[in-house]
Amino acid sequence: MASTAENNEPGTGEVQPSKRRRKKSIVWEHFTVEPVGAGCTRACCKRCKQTFAYSTGSKVAGTSHLKRHIALGTCPVIRRREEKNQLTPYFPNSKAITPGSATEPPKRRYRSSMYSPNVIFDQDRCRQEIAEMIIMHEYPLNMVEHPAFVSFVQNLQPRFQMVNFNTVQGDCIAIYLREKQELVKLLMGLPGRINLTLDLWISNQTLGYIFLTGHFIDNDWKLTRRLLNVVMVPSPHSGDALSHAVGVCIGDWGLETRLFTLTIDKEISNDSEIESLRGYLSIKNPLTISGQLLIGHCYARVLTSVAKDLLSSMSDVVCKVRESVKYVLTSQAHEEKFAELKHQLQVPSAKHLSLDDQSFWNTTYLMLIAATELKEVFSCFDTTDPDYKMAPSVDDWKQVETLCVFLKYLYDAANILTGAAYPTANLYFQEVWKIQLELTISAASEDPFISNLTKPSKEKFERYWKDCSLVLATAVVMDPRFKLKLVEFSFTKIYGEEAINYLKIVDDGIHELFSEYLVLPLMLTAGYVEVSEGENKIDGSQTSPKGTPLLTSGDRLLDFDVFISEMSTGQNSKSELDQYLDESLLPRTQEFDILGWWKLNSIKYPTLSRMARDILAITVSTVGPESVFNTSPKNLDPYRSSPA
Repeated sequence: MASTAENNEPGTGEVQPSKRRRKKSIVWEHFTVEPVGAGCTRACCKRCKQTFAYSTGSKVAGTSHLKRHIALGTCPVIRRREEKNQLTPYFPNSKAITPGSATEPPKRRYRSSMYSPNVIFDQDRCRQEIAEMIIMHEYPLNMVEHPAFVSFVQNLQPRFQMVNFNTVQGDCIAIYLREKQELVKLLMGLPGRINLTLDLWISNQTLGYIFLTGHFIDNDWKLTRRLLNVVMVPSPHSGDALSHAVGVCIGDWGLETRLFTLTIDKEISNDSEIESLRGYLSIKNPLTISGQLLIGHCYARVLTSVAKDLLSSMSDVVCKVRESVKYVLTSQAHEEKFAELKHQLQVPSAKHLSLDDQSFWNTTYLMLIAATELKEVFSCFDTTDPDYKMAPSVDDWKQVETLCVFLKYLYDAANILTGAAYPTANLYFQEVWKIQLELTISAASEDPFISNLTKPSKEKFERYWKDCSLVLATAVVMDPRFKLKLVEFSFTKIYGEEAINYLKIVDDGIHELFSEYLVLPLMLTAGYVEVSEGENKIDGSQTSPKGTPLLTSGDRLLDFDVFISEMSTGQNSKSELDQYLDESLLPRTQEFDILGWWKLNSIKYPTLSRMARDILAITVSTVGPESVFNTSPKNLDPYRSSPA
């Protein structure tokens, strides 16, 4: 008889059949309760119709005997069903065992599920899964030799022959080579060009590791990024370290004529090396306006640097707030007093206090925001807790509020990089020009506190604006909701009467870039059939004696699209770019799919859409979403930087 803890009924001594509690056990999916007499019920199996004791008067049977009937094959209907498909079970260190024999192992009791899945064991597949797990989660390779992991795997599946360090290393390399081959095919078939970002990591051995990531828009107009190379450089800050890494990447993936832009960061390079890369880029790829699309600043790191400067300039006040928050959160009694006082003061804030992680500046901003909304509670907290003596003053809170205003601009701008989908290049301009405008106005403020707070940040951010505004403006022009109108509007706010000169630079740059795309041959329409090497026919299509692919026999006018496109580019009529710029703006919607729009309009703008494909794939940040707010140097741990 099972204990009352296993029963589905209340643990009281009396049972009221008319008001039974709802049954929760999984067995009631397979049984029904049927009355058989006064105060007596039995559980009936829905499949084989066998009945079992359930309740007699005030006594209620448990469900263990019902579970055994279903889970352990006692039910003849379930047993017949399983015998049709069930594989011979494996028992370690034993020969084949027939049911009912004296050596048959005892049946186990299953509590978590009613049936055991029939899975075919595959040693090779299990090795593959271990290698993929290590790659995906960046586990150390020697974890397969850790005693606890070995014991876990052996208990989970005794038939698995555990792999060692060398074996799993070979499996990981095999996966890498296979994935690299697939990536080579993908890159060679891209309709557009590739944008590279360079990021530097330092190890405790003073070696540098340059991470090169490719960003591109594929055939389905999906923005994609792939880590292409990790190049070790003995002298990470030497004059040719970056050029060497870029050369390795270009040669490794065959990007000699496919490179569009480079994005690096001032922290890992100097002006001479950036100029050297700019010249290298313009020689290797003419479609860069003489290298002007090279980006020498990392968007995320610039925002982080400005945020650090703002926080450092008010470090004493920020420390007061941090210590106040710490005082409340490190004691349950303090938290209760704080919550009670908040209730008494009827402070409407719904925010909760949290301590910051000083290696991520966004946590400090969120801490300050929450504390500011609860400043009234902090100001009165010493009345309920005499030990609290670090309350910020009224002026301190005003300064924190001002600080949070500027941090919010940076926080909103950086959040673009942390979304689930990687952002297209058109999204950056509208955030960056607002920061430039606000810092410019604030630096000239008559309030000495605001002016002193923002002047250093304004000077730092202005350098980024001057170097990158052309790239950012070019990208936002490719957004049919804004085009040149947003550039004109923002430049007027920032430059005043001189805005027309800066607007002309952007306009000339876009037209120059478009003219460079015009000289390239147009892409073939979908009616053309790709012919693989060494083959003369694919899907019924034919090739000419010289190997030139001919059209399929279904539609003899499929080349008409190419003919019209070539004629339109040779005429003196309005160009695709001017036609696009002159058309009305699309309504501003938050969920606008810009890549989907260009995909739909690629027939209308065959040349401009190719240019938009490359521009929208430009990335202005060299760090991943997890490092956008990180203020710490990027160091490889000893294991990953070890030569073994």
